[in-house]
Amino acid sequence: MIKAMTKTQLVAAIADAMGADKKTASAALDAVAAVVSREVAAGGSVMLPGLGKMVCRERPERQVRNPATGETVTKAADKQVKFAIAKALKDSVNA
Repeated sequence: MIKAMTKTQLVAAIADAMGADKKTASAALDAVAAVVSREVAAGGSVMLPGLGKMVCRERPERQVRNPATGETVTKAADKQVKFAIAKALKDSVNA
């Protein structure tokens, strides 16, 4: 199994791809993460070109079952973040 890329490795790869230093790449990555978080938390969606679309969806109140006890309880309405993979990314992975 391949290990996930760490933030340090991602920042180094971005810096290399941009031809910039790691401080600039880290600031850019942090800025993108902040904008995406703010927009999705506000109920919007963000399209990341070549990667996919991140969207926040409302989930209604529902009945759930505790697998340990079998007890059914009511779970309050909440929000869930979904990420739909772009076709271009799917095609590049499966090529």
